[in-house]
Amino acid sequence: MSHLFYKNKPLIGLDVSQTGIKVMSINQKRSLIQGYGSLDLDPAKTRASLDDENDNYLLDSLRSLLEQNIVGSMLSDHAVVGIPTSRTFSRAFSVPTDDESHIKGAVQIEVERYIPMPADSLYIDYQIVKRTKEKIIVVLAAAQKSVVDSVLRTVRDAGLLPVAVEPSINATARVLTSTEEGHLATLIVDIGTTSTDIAVLDEGAIRITGSTNVGGNSFTLDISSKLGISLEKAHQYKVLNGLSSGPQREKIEIALAPSLKKIANEMRKVIRYYSERLVDERTIEQIVIVGGGANVPGIGDFFTNELVMPARVASPWQNFDFGNLQKPNRQFRPRYIAVAGLASVSPTEVWE
Repeated sequence: MSHLFYKNKPLIGLDVSQTGIKVMSINQKRSLIQGYGSLDLDPAKTRASLDDENDNYLLDSLRSLLEQNIVGSMLSDHAVVGIPTSRTFSRAFSVPTDDESHIKGAVQIEVERYIPMPADSLYIDYQIVKRTKEKIIVVLAAAQKSVVDSVLRTVRDAGLLPVAVEPSINATARVLTSTEEGHLATLIVDIGTTSTDIAVLDEGAIRITGSTNVGGNSFTLDISSKLGISLEKAHQYKVLNGLSSGPQREKIEIALAPSLKKIANEMRKVIRYYSERLVDERTIEQIVIVGGGANVPGIGDFFTNELVMPARVASPWQNFDFGNLQKPNRQFRPRYIAVAGLASVSPTEVWE
């Protein structure tokens, strides 16, 4: 069927991670959220479902979300799908302008040198994001075929039509570019439940990504172990006290220090790669923290001091209107940033 029939058809966002599925529908002309929903997943079962096409855990979960967990309504069955950033690879490199005809070969060399998987097991793409008289900046993106195929099969079997796929952190970047001084070179730190994804955003494009297996659950376990309290009490300390002032501040900071420093070390690695491989590019000027694990009071100040760079938790919701819908609890809103970015893709971008 001709793409002309789809150019004015609304799109919804569908974000799939190892710990949850989120969906959102936005009236883009009014920035009005028409519907949203989420469903938590068991990470081990999700990984198994992604790797085994006969495992229906992910499909059953998506169907349950669409049938029972939607606030408001979905405008369409055409979905822009986000896949786990940790199952993808993105990195920027430069080539001399005179060598533009050899970009495909340069991409292949980058894949073989830096991606620890066989090239034939990956979907590989690249984009030229900047040109000067001397050089061309190229961003290479790759994703595991098995993961992409599994997610798309699940989406179709649930009755939706996937029209585009991208790493979740790219969708997050789309929101931050328009709401969080996105004109600055920015380090995005997306703290999820079980892992943290890190990316450099510059001039509207993700330049490199990294990840570490530390997330919000790690923080809860750290506090529980060090303070000798239940996981439920530790979660309360994490989201209500965190690293802000209070009688437990010093104990909580000591408990969280190893996990936070592990994230900080991965941030430094990403910054170092960016500055060494793209020596003439802009200096990173800010750190923006997103994700469900970002709801730790004082976490921005911690990273500001640790990396000697302004850091803050993103708050992009002033650009979106929930209308008459019940808003998600404030502590849960960070988990919806990526799916809001997916739902913000214009149909003309997909069908041009």
